[in-house]
Amino acid sequence: MESRFVEKLNNALRCTICPHQCVLAVGKRGVCGTKENQGGKIIDLSYGRLSALAVDPIEKKPLVHFYPGSKALSISSIGCNFTCPWCQNFELSQSKIDEVHTRYMEPESVVEIALAQDCTSIAYTYNEPLINLNYIIDTAKFAHESGVKNVLVTNGYTSIPAFSHAVEYIDAANVDWKSFSTEFYRKHCNADFFKVLESTQYMHEHGVHVEITFLIIPETNDDPEEVRAMARHIVNNMGPDVPLHLSKFFPMYKFQNLPPTPVETLMNAKKIAQEEGLHYVFVGNVRSGGEEDTVCPSCGQHVIKRSGYTVTGWDLSKEMNCSKCGAHIPIIGEYERHTGA
Repeated sequence: MESRFVEKLNNALRCTICPHQCVLAVGKRGVCGTKENQGGKIIDLSYGRLSALAVDPIEKKPLVHFYPGSKALSISSIGCNFTCPWCQNFELSQSKIDEVHTRYMEPESVVEIALAQDCTSIAYTYNEPLINLNYIIDTAKFAHESGVKNVLVTNGYTSIPAFSHAVEYIDAANVDWKSFSTEFYRKHCNADFFKVLESTQYMHEHGVHVEITFLIIPETNDDPEEVRAMARHIVNNMGPDVPLHLSKFFPMYKFQNLPPTPVETLMNAKKIAQEEGLHYVFVGNVRSGGEEDTVCPSCGQHVIKRSGYTVTGWDLSKEMNCSKCGAHIPIIGEYERHTGA
């Protein structure tokens, strides 16, 4: 498919989907590997080509304050506009579109599967979804027409002019902040950190339910003051109710020489984030009692209890108020039990 997001230059074309703004001569591909100048047109090589399709609990994204207990149809393609050396999905994100088995699926077919599987939402995930903006717009629009929500699991590296064509169809996003350092993003991701902040803020201001994930990597981005600066920024710019997920690193891809994140590091980071005023801070990838629960910031009641990706306890009224003190908890959508739960 020919990409919508193109600027014509004298002897080349510019892809305008993300901040890389790749200039492509005939026969060349962009940083993400999925856009190619073919005879004076930018062709989206990844359009409709799915590398994975699975039904997941929404908590796996992770999204914990968006239709808790519901199911999401997760889909992915190939490619990424980052070069993270710790990527857990590197087989998809760092491969070329020709190297991985994919199957073509029309947007309407994706939505039909979501409906047949009783999924509340479609999650665009695994590889970086926003490089597939052409396909997301077509699929997400049809999803909304069919009563299905759309969620992103994204690095947030998108250009606002391009993303503005999609934002009305996006209901929620988990934005993966790799660090709170411009130098870190430049060195490890080949990216501009401020563009990530800009797009996250844009989503928040345009009605997208935003949750943020921060993978804490030992000896790399585990400075407590970085966590403090991150939490302070979230509170000051998006408010104290934005959920922050602090995630444990495991040796992966090119970072197999580093140790897993100590639990103490994660718990200290949670304490710091709460000191800066964040109400909902979760610790992921660890088996520790209560760290995945939603806790009422007013009285300390565990109003949503979780075990892994499963909701095991619900202590909120229909209006999403704490049953103990009556404080409102900002949950989007009703509680939906997993089949068999």
